[in-house]
Amino acid sequence: MSAVPTAPNPSESFRIRNKGQALLLWLAVLIPLLAPAVAMCMLWGRWVGWIDVGLLFGMYILCGLGITVGYHRMLTHRSFEAHPIAKFTFLALGAMSGMGPPLIWAITHIHHHACSDDDGDPHSPWDWVDRARKIRKTGFRQFNRAHVLWVVYGDSLTGSTSGQWLRKDSMVTWLSRWDVYTAILVLGFVIPFLIGGWQGLIWGGIVRMGLTHHVTWSINSVCHIYGRRSFDTPDCSKNNWIFGVVGFGEGWHNNHHAFPRSAFHGLRWWQIDTSGYVIRCMELLGLAKAVWRVPKDKLRNRLAVAEASRNAP
Repeated sequence: MSAVPTAPNPSESFRIRNKGQALLLWLAVLIPLLAPAVAMCMLWGRWVGWIDVGLLFGMYILCGLGITVGYHRMLTHRSFEAHPIAKFTFLALGAMSGMGPPLIWAITHIHHHACSDDDGDPHSPWDWVDRARKIRKTGFRQFNRAHVLWVVYGDSLTGSTSGQWLRKDSMVTWLSRWDVYTAILVLGFVIPFLIGGWQGLIWGGIVRMGLTHHVTWSINSVCHIYGRRSFDTPDCSKNNWIFGVVGFGEGWHNNHHAFPRSAFHGLRWWQIDTSGYVIRCMELLGLAKAVWRVPKDKLRNRLAVAEASRNAP
């Protein structure tokens, strides 16, 4: 697990300072949610074509893997080392998702692990009630904060000193430049438009972005409230099989918090982990090396400790 990060310099932190900034961010959040309704109105009286469906799921898979394999496991947790071409490809796909530049995304996630469900966590769905007794509470307000409000009203961590290795990575810093990031983000809309026209833009661009955002945000919110725990961790992370499937393996969130560096979040044969399968294929093809796996004895010991804890009176 990463060391506890240094708090960001308040002078360098970013908070919504005017109504214009808040409006733009709210539109970025809400428009993808409204896109399915608009698309259905446009499709009134006709069937959705296979191109539309293909663009929606094709772009969702590519951009989703850009986040899970590229931004998350490769970049933030250094679960494996990728060939430069593979590294660039996955980081560019992550940028197309609209989840932010890779440097900012990774630093935010480092803080999440360092302060998970505690003070300093950028997107915890829990509030402390009695710190001495470690009583936590959650509700609609906390859930919304963890799911989406942290994007609009949360502090930026650009002043943080975390992730120094990321700042020394020329590819990461170049892709995190706002002009470069914006160009790649726009490309994520241009591609479906060129293939499917305006309808392709709606399904493969806007609807896809909304789906990607809310599945990813659900790992922050849903997977810290609903699900099962295989391991004792100091946070409230849960394994949620639904988001294990639709989130390309990210829903095995308790597994991930127990072993943050593991390239594989599905630690049982039945825990579907699409991102893990992709990393295995990359390893076989020579596109990934130094792939980090949980030692079997360490896995058995952690499972035994968790089982003993559950059976304790």
